[in-house]
Amino acid sequence: MPDLSKYTKSLSEHFFNADNIVLISHINPDGDAIGAQLALYHFLKSKGKNACMISPNNLQEFLKWMEGSDLIHVFIRQRDKCKSLIEKAGLIVMLDFNQPDRLGEMETLVTGSGTTKIIIDHHLNPKGFADMEISDPTFCSTAELVHELITAIDGKPFYSKPYCEAIYVGIITDTGNFEHGPYTSRTFRIVADLLDTGIEKARILNLVYNNFSENRLRLQGFALNERMVVLPEYQTAYIWLTKADLTDYNYVKGDTEGFVNLPLSIKGIVFSAFFVEKDGFVKLSFRSTGKFPSNEFASEYFSGGGHINASGGECRDSLENSISYFLKVLKENFSRLNGNK
Repeated sequence: MPDLSKYTKSLSEHFFNADNIVLISHINPDGDAIGAQLALYHFLKSKGKNACMISPNNLQEFLKWMEGSDLIHVFIRQRDKCKSLIEKAGLIVMLDFNQPDRLGEMETLVTGSGTTKIIIDHHLNPKGFADMEISDPTFCSTAELVHELITAIDGKPFYSKPYCEAIYVGIITDTGNFEHGPYTSRTFRIVADLLDTGIEKARILNLVYNNFSENRLRLQGFALNERMVVLPEYQTAYIWLTKADLTDYNYVKGDTEGFVNLPLSIKGIVFSAFFVEKDGFVKLSFRSTGKFPSNEFASEYFSGGGHINASGGECRDSLENSISYFLKVLKENFSRLNGNK
């Protein structure tokens, strides 16, 4: 287990000496970002601290059931309110990201603030734009790291129903319900303790994974049947969707969540890519199994990064050219990245 003692004294002082603590998640927040944010919020509020939460943009539908999610201010819908909260902040805590561009429209406002800034995250290669960085990739999720930090600060685990649900959601979503990521036996002990508090695992899993629309399911079927390409010689498969495809299936934010994982269920596939056409660029997601470093691939060729088995990036080109470039660099580098000579 990583030694967090080097952080806890200073972090505790920041938490308990500051007024107006602002907790910020990353753009397009996922279950881990919102889970970590809500968990820390519930802990701070239990200590009588004045804390608030901001997301750069809208939450995905499958996260809106979580207690406190309705209290998260959405910057793109409440710009003036969020600017005021940031300007009055005595402490800014950024969760589940360590790159300033993940702040979206808030980037200049936050990075330019003279307020003390803290990062709590589990991704590689922090960019050094905060006063205190707790960025440890040995944790499976930022939610797990938040729980360990709170336990160290408080001298014992903190348990309330909304807190436990938030930590649990963060852990299961960032590991694909324990299909990937650097989870350990310690992770399972944490999960066991959370379940022992009485949170309802079946209910939470149903809300997180079975809370989509009919259109989303039909889009998934279309993606697998019409937009999946399998490259057995490179143990790779990829799926691509155009803006028109999304429109045809009445896409709403979050509908493609998990699509990138689907090709990994094919025997022999170790690397999966997912392309989504956006305005002016293509968003890419990567997943892998074993030791294939999807994060190195994302970083070297698609201005991205992440974890060894879960990462993402983008390409500032057309969808067709993005796929062509992907195929080129895949063929040139697959053997090297897959550990073959």
